[in-house]
Amino acid sequence: MSFPQGDLWEILNSRSLNSPQQQYAISIVAACTLGVNGSSLRCQSAAVSILNPFWFSSMSDLPFTLDQLRILKAIAVEGSFKRAADSLYVSQPAVSLQVQNLERQLDVPLFDRGGRRAQLTEAGHLLLTYGEKILTLCQETCRAIEDLQNLQGGTLIVGASQTTGTYLLPRMIGIFRQQYPDVAVQLHVHSTRRTSWSVANGQVDLAIVGGEIPAELQESLKILPYAEDELALILPVNHELAQIGAVQKDDLYQLQFIALDSQSTIRKVIDQVLTRCGIDTRRLKVEMELNSIEAIKNAVQSGLGAAFVSVSAIEKELDMAVLYRAKVEEVVVKRLLSVIYNPNRYRSKAADAFIREILPQFATPDLTDPFVNTVLSETTPIEVSSPS
Repeated sequence: MSFPQGDLWEILNSRSLNSPQQQYAISIVAACTLGVNGSSLRCQSAAVSILNPFWFSSMSDLPFTLDQLRILKAIAVEGSFKRAADSLYVSQPAVSLQVQNLERQLDVPLFDRGGRRAQLTEAGHLLLTYGEKILTLCQETCRAIEDLQNLQGGTLIVGASQTTGTYLLPRMIGIFRQQYPDVAVQLHVHSTRRTSWSVANGQVDLAIVGGEIPAELQESLKILPYAEDELALILPVNHELAQIGAVQKDDLYQLQFIALDSQSTIRKVIDQVLTRCGIDTRRLKVEMELNSIEAIKNAVQSGLGAAFVSVSAIEKELDMAVLYRAKVEEVVVKRLLSVIYNPNRYRSKAADAFIREILPQFATPDLTDPFVNTVLSETTPIEVSSPS
């Protein structure tokens, strides 16, 4: 739903504003005009009440609109004007007209129309870079206003890398939903790299990841050591080594391993730890690569080989005695899980509640105190009402 532009835009274009709050006011109007996340009605009333004391005329001087930025981003993502129009539920002529108007207003070509795929020019890439920041700010503004208008609800967006998102986060979210049933929770599960960028861009409130944060993001993100995740060697219950008990290092070279692909975070962690323990990972026989932990567990259970998986992923199977967890002499495979968030982005009240009340319950004991102390110093007590 788009914000009705008539009366408000007449107000904005009629006066000027010289106030320290100008940028904030502009962002609110932008968010309401965009009407993101279904919050346009709340944004409308909030924007009018906030903007009534302030007036500014510079909006009419901007050479682009938020709709044009959305169209530009859609074309860049979809690779064609037609697919962009379909994704925005508008006609292709409407998209083409907006792009032509935008290029005329900026007096610079934004697309190289020589090829079959819509390619951004240098100016197009530059506008897209800043345009994405503007659109993200609009979304953050709507979420902030929604928080003010609805302290009992709101939205929490949590990210996680694959194993953590599959086996750990659902339990956390279950506890959180019991305390705050009116909060809408989204869980985004991707690779550590993609999740880190989502946090940096404000698309995710916070995330728990087990891989290495991209070097280019380490200064802009807050990275808190959170928990140790032990990776266990699992065997079929009828495997001969399951009858012996302890597994020696040299025994690993005789096993047929089932693993994730060589680019996965867990695979890299396992190789690094085994190498530090004096094991030549090049001699390990990887007979099969699968794309999920569940598939690996099923393959091991079927007697097809051995695997290293997170202990959190095999609790049910160990209780049911359908897999055997083997101890490797002088080898302990662990990785460090981290909580990441962007301190320069808006963080909802729901996210603060999750950080303060849920995360400490699952932190590794040795890391609990420093984690909690950092969290308490950077968040404020939440007034979101929970059921009695």
